[in-house]
Amino acid sequence: MRIDILTIFPKMFDPVLNESIIKRARIKDKVKFYIHDLRDYTSDKHRKVDDRPFGGGSGMVMRVEPIFNCIETIKRKEKKPKIILLTPQGKRLNQDKAKKLSKLSHLILVCGHYEGVDERVRSNLADEEISIGDYVLTGGELPAMVLIDVIVRLMPGVLGNKNSLNFESFEGNLLEYPHYTRPSSFRKMNVPEILVSGDHHKIEAWRRVEALKRTKKRRPDLLKR
Repeated sequence: MRIDILTIFPKMFDPVLNESIIKRARIKDKVKFYIHDLRDYTSDKHRKVDDRPFGGGSGMVMRVEPIFNCIETIKRKEKKPKIILLTPQGKRLNQDKAKKLSKLSHLILVCGHYEGVDERVRSNLADEEISIGDYVLTGGELPAMVLIDVIVRLMPGVLGNKNSLNFESFEGNLLEYPHYTRPSSFRKMNVPEILVSGDHHKIEAWRRVEALKRTKKRRPDLLKR
């Protein structure tokens, strides 16, 4: 997969893309990242990427020109990318959406900032708008990082154990069952006996029941699906 990121703060991505599972995916050549500083795509001598909104109002709006210029430059090399605008007005990201995106070969992520982007980006460029939650952040960089992390770990060969993906929260619309590890007893808090019994059939049944109980208590909306 190729992922292009359009941002005015390119250095924000260095720590995230060079650590942990995402770094491993890059080393395995499962994903390549290209970070584009939108200030490089302006025709303004001051490299200005924002301006006051027409009609008045508070704040600044990201200009349409540098975003269009950057994406048109990318498209000259890569013909069929999926362009995603990170915005609180988008559809909320979930695991099903992440799975679909992880199967694509090329994504372009547009990170908004200030009061958002010129509406012509939304209506004429973006294929999809995605939000990571019902709240407002300073910009689209953090949502882009979240989206990248969610997608990359789902790509084949990225995680060490491919079965790990089959028993996570939101698989089958359930939250994940409780986990325990050594020591089996810590400050009079003991691991459930069934987990150290060695009976894998009973352990599997226990985990299923616990996942159902936890989902019913914390996210009953998932069970309705």
